[in-house]
Amino acid sequence: MTGELTADCIADRWPHLFHMAEAGSWDSIQRNGLRSTTALLDLFEISGDEREALEARHRAESVRIMHPVHGIAWIRDNRPITPSVLRSRLVGMNESDWYRTLNRRVFFWLTERRLDKIRHAKANRNRAHEILVIDTAEFLTRHASRVELSPFNSGSAFPADTTPRGVGTFAAIPDYPWEQRRRTAPSEPIVELTVDYAVGDIADLIVDVVETPAST
Repeated sequence: MTGELTADCIADRWPHLFHMAEAGSWDSIQRNGLRSTTALLDLFEISGDEREALEARHRAESVRIMHPVHGIAWIRDNRPITPSVLRSRLVGMNESDWYRTLNRRVFFWLTERRLDKIRHAKANRNRAHEILVIDTAEFLTRHASRVELSPFNSGSAFPADTTPRGVGTFAAIPDYPWEQRRRTAPSEPIVELTVDYAVGDIADLIVDVVETPAST
């Protein structure tokens, strides 16, 4: 796979995408689509200070939200972000901008290896999940123009990670630095595939939904 990156190239190399949802989420996802944090807050009609805390600040713990019609949903924590490290790495935006940028996105992993690394991380291992396995080719046929890619885990900021983040972290498929990434990270040239706001037709694209228990 050389030259310009295309949707077909992505589908050929990574035939499946993976999304990790909280256990019990699948019924709601089928009804309402796969939603970003921002889209969930819209659906659950959360506003004011509560919304600001969830959407524009660091979340040390996962937060349960409730709605009389839509039931219960979980907003995942962002404990892998160390706020002081994030501040020192940001380029072209402030912390609130960065959290809003992340919270507007639906995230997909391209490999089971990366999925398992996230699932077994300390913040996630004691929770059960539903893993959505998605047909990449069909997904990109419908949504390639909305896709933006990241070369690293944007939801993490550890002291050992010196990668700048902010403006320019996410790039559309034609603009992604593909040849550079193939040289510098040939085993994982793309880490995250994201879509803005929501994927309303995700139920049509599913290959499998796998329930995974909490690790011990």
